[in-house]
Amino acid sequence: MKPFDIVVVGGGGSGLYAAMEAMKTNPSLNIAVLSKVYPNRSHTSAAQGGANAALANKAKDDTVEMHIFDTIKGSDYLADQDAVEVLCSEAPKIIRELDNIGTPWSRMGDKTIAQRPFGGAGRPRCCYCADKTGHTILQSLYEQCLRKGVFFFNEYFVLNLATSGSKSKGLIAMNVLTGKIEAFPARTVILATGGYAKMYWNRSSNAAGNTGDGQAIAYRAGIPLKDMEFVQFHPTGLRKSGLLVTEGARGEGGYLVNSQGERFMSSYAPEKMELGPRDLVARSMETEILEGRGFESPAGQYIHLDLTHLGTDLIKSRLPQIREMSMYFEGVDPIDEPIPVRPTAHYSMGGIDTDISGRTAMDGVYAAGEAACVSVHGANRLGGNSLLDILVFGRITGRTAAEEAKRFEPAEISALELKAKEEELRDFMKPSGHYERYGALREELGRTLAANVGIFREASKLQKGIADISQLKERFKHIRVFDTSEVFNTNLIQVLELKNMLDLAETVALGAYTREESRGSHTRTDFPERDDEKWHKHTTYTSVNGRPEVGDKPVTMGKHELQERTY
Repeated sequence: MKPFDIVVVGGGGSGLYAAMEAMKTNPSLNIAVLSKVYPNRSHTSAAQGGANAALANKAKDDTVEMHIFDTIKGSDYLADQDAVEVLCSEAPKIIRELDNIGTPWSRMGDKTIAQRPFGGAGRPRCCYCADKTGHTILQSLYEQCLRKGVFFFNEYFVLNLATSGSKSKGLIAMNVLTGKIEAFPARTVILATGGYAKMYWNRSSNAAGNTGDGQAIAYRAGIPLKDMEFVQFHPTGLRKSGLLVTEGARGEGGYLVNSQGERFMSSYAPEKMELGPRDLVARSMETEILEGRGFESPAGQYIHLDLTHLGTDLIKSRLPQIREMSMYFEGVDPIDEPIPVRPTAHYSMGGIDTDISGRTAMDGVYAAGEAACVSVHGANRLGGNSLLDILVFGRITGRTAAEEAKRFEPAEISALELKAKEEELRDFMKPSGHYERYGALREELGRTLAANVGIFREASKLQKGIADISQLKERFKHIRVFDTSEVFNTNLIQVLELKNMLDLAETVALGAYTREESRGSHTRTDFPERDDEKWHKHTTYTSVNGRPEVGDKPVTMGKHELQERTY
């Protein structure tokens, strides 16, 4: 195959924005997007609530500086402040650019873009399209990429980075339709594959495909990961499935109520109430459940999210998808009765270590969005900053790759490399005396993470989690793929995704054990306080002989000094 100038892995918001911006920066470039699913099905489409920007449409006194401070405070002071300044300063431009290319933002009475309150924000600055914001943004970006001539390779599963020394040569991927292993030689590669929270399985709001593929292939290629222990549990996942109920439901005025009929957030965040930062609200809900004030059901304990007082018109116009999901998955109409919810693994603050231009430690490899760790979210992401992150840094990374692509000479990916990868995949299908099944290992990984590396963590549980993951990795060596066909071999895809999640789960558990403090989403009951003297630093993870080696790097500070985080 003819070498590409840029190959983007991932057809979600960051990948599509990167491709669009790269083509805009240099229309002569040969740019391709490889996506595991059809781009319109990427997980960005599940983002409901909105994207933050200090437009000052709703709150006339809102400023970029306020947004910066809220983000740094929300991160529990672990975010790099230079990156946060870029994120928040670019936000109004991004929202207006999306408006210009056709994103149908909800409007206020004066026809300006509507904004609503979100957790941890000092002003209502979350711009939204009802409760389908990610879906509408994704359509707009995909249309623009097609219009500008970006090549799409849909339903391709990326297997590894092809490297030569400290430089990337491109990618090796599998065509899911045919089962054929194909080479994608490229001057530059952008990894934009989303997060890894689906490793928590049925305790996660993520789509089945959010298995950390980009982080895993970067990690195995020697590129460091960063802050992997910080996994955000969203307060409101549906009781049975873990599917997300947007923070916008609380932004519109929804109440969290325990089994005693109390709006219990008054005991944890008396000023912000239900709109405290996500880590605080999730811990508060889990505490209520653990102390016996949750509701009981065969599907597990839960809390009520009460929207009944908001009225039929508001729910139908601003939260139509939430109503539909509640009725379909829980048999509850939120117009008439509360929604049963529980915290659910939702977002990965950690990822591939990058600078503010998207560059990684390997020449020619970039990363953006939830696959990357810039870091703008630190120890806890604010609601409304995720869509913003993928858009701002997707655009910046696309521009950087376009400007730097010609610095790297294209290199060939040999037939021997493809043959070796084919044989590796075929090995999964060979009969053996003892074998393991995908389903059993997958369920056990989710269980041990939820039990031992969940919202509340302590040394003995984390050691159990690390030991369990190590055993699962050993058992994975005997895994068997029973489907030996080449066309749409989903069993093989699932096994490859499990391999990625096992490698990443090891970094999450080890990082959580190593960080002996409580900060943001990472809560150690045996180290309940934030320890700035020892732990105000990023953790890094490098693969050494297939195991993570933990390091650290300093947090980039700015005008905002460390202080206690209260709401």
